Parts: sequence; C-alpha cells; structure tokens
Amino acid sequence: MKDEHAMTEIHAIVLTCNEELHIARCLTSIHEICTSITVIDSGSSDRTVEIARSFGADVIVNPWVNYATQLNFGIDKLEGRGGWLMRIDADEHLPPESARAIPAVLTNLTAGDDGVLVRRQIVFLGRRIRWGGIEPSWQLRLWRCGRGACEQRWMDEHVVVRGGVAKSPIEFVDENLNSIDWWTSKHNNYASREVIDMLASLSLLDGYEDLTRSSASRQAKLKRFIKERIYNRLPGGIRTVAYVLYRYVLRLGFLDGKPGYYFHILQGFWYRTLVDAKLAEVLMLSEQQGLELAEAVKKATGIDPRASRPRRAAVPEDAPARPPSMVEGSRHD
Repeated sequence: MKDEHAMTEIHAIVLTCNEELHIARCLTSIHEICTSITVIDSGSSDRTVEIARSFGADVIVNPWVNYATQLNFGIDKLEGRGGWLMRIDADEHLPPESARAIPAVLTNLTAGDDGVLVRRQIVFLGRRIRWGGIEPSWQLRLWRCGRGACEQRWMDEHVVVRGGVAKSPIEFVDENLNSIDWWTSKHNNYASREVIDMLASLSLLDGYEDLTRSSASRQAKLKRFIKERIYNRLPGGIRTVAYVLYRYVLRLGFLDGKPGYYFHILQGFWYRTLVDAKLAEVLMLSEQQGLELAEAVKKATGIDPRASRPRRAAVPEDAPARPPSMVEGSRHD
C-alpha cells in the first residue's frame, strides 16, 4: 500500500464473514490506492482473515448485529485518521480505471464536498444487469473522515454526510461468485431484517430515521420515499405483482436476457413476496398470541429488533453545516 498526500489519503473499510472466495479480488483492486485497509470480520471460519492479513490489512473481529452497526463500528475505529474513508463490500471490486481515477477525483473536489458518489454495477450469473431500474445506481462510498456515518437501519442503510456530495466516474462492480442456493439463503435473512424496517417506517417499532431530512442524495431520498410512503402502504401481494411488472415490463428488465429474468423475478418478486409473507406472520403472531411486535419479530425470525438500538447517523457538531445536496445516490435497494 502506498501513501498519498494527507488530503487524499484513503482508508478502506471492508466487512467480512467467510469471504475467502472474494476477499483477494476485492483487496487486489484497492490496495495500491489505499493508505490503510481495515477489515471488520464477524467470525469467519474460512481463510478470510489469513488472506486479508496477507494484503497488510488490519483485521478487527466484532460480533455481527447488522450491516449498519458493523460499519459504524469500523468508522469509529478509524476516527481521527484524516483523509477519506471508503466503504467497499468484500464481493465488490474496483475496475483498474476506476481505481486510477480516485486520487484525481478527490483532488478536484471543493472544500464543501464531504462525499463522493460512485456507480455500482451488478453482475448476476455472469451478466451485467442494466435494466429494470437497476442502473444507474449512485452510491455514496467515499466520504471525508469525521464527516459521515451510517444511518442505523436493518436494511437499505445509507451513509449520510454533513456537507455536499459529488458524482464521479468511479465504478464499483458487485459480482458475487457464490451459488444461487447461497443467494436465496442470504435474501431470506434480508427479508427478516426488512420486516423490522417496514414496521419501524409505520411507527410500529422504534428505530425509524427519516432520510429526507439528511444530506443523503436525491436518488436515495426518492427511493426511500416511494418505498416507505407508497409501496409499504399498498396491500401485501398486490404490491409485489405491481412492482415486478413495473420493473420487468415498464422498466425493460426483459432486455437483461435470461440471467436478467432470473434476477428480476428472484429479487423483484420472490424476495418482495417473502418479505410480505414474513410481515404477515409477525402480525399474526402478535395478534393471536398477544405478543408485542418486537417479541413477535424475534419469535418469527430469530432476530431481536431491540438488539440494535437507534443510533442516528451523525458527524461532529463542530463540522460546518451545509444545505443538503441535491445529487443522486443509493445501496441494497
């Protein structure tokens, strides 16, 4: 790893758990531009930690609660480093041209820019998914150290910053090499976590954060508004059918070919139906057994929503405030 000028130092945060299939690819793509790499591992039983350390990464083990809690743990550990923090998932990598572009992008930012938006590509079954509203996907992945934090949610969490954000030509490639069996298992877990956020957005559980009041980007705010103020209030079942038709037909998801068909049906219909079924189960348990919703969630999913207390994404109070940026951006959505 080579040092850059203090103003453009990059400190990467990578969250891991049994990522030996991906971690070398990820770290190979970033280690030349990073001053430091910190891996927050939640108890890998494979060679993830060994491989990460071979790249000179600092590895810290921390028990898993959810993505937001783990990322904020990493952010806190890097407090005072200076320069920029970069969040990249273990199954993501930077194309060489994007890695080379980062120092110049950071150098050309204004003093009021606290965050950098990158474009995320998703590759599924070997094909880049471009249609169905998937691209462009602007995500805030670089921010000034001390100027940003992750909002505390169970799913679809965003990093928010105090100042402005700027678009960049940087691209991150999300290409998970695990099996479809692994993918569906992961999304089964995602569905349980999303039920918690749905109940919170309806003020039925604690922990809701209004992204529209933060300095998150326009795309992130718009997606959150549509999801929580419109989609979540439509009848279960009907909304999933409407969503997949909108995504696959109106937003031309069919142009992504056979891999795209599987992706849009699995992620846009099967997954959203699973969320609705889990939500119905939680509400049924609460009503039939007289349980508080938090207890019903724990009984149905095995997740205690009280385990992650709300921690509002915040930056130091002495950081100069700026009006929220009107640039686009987003993550899991």
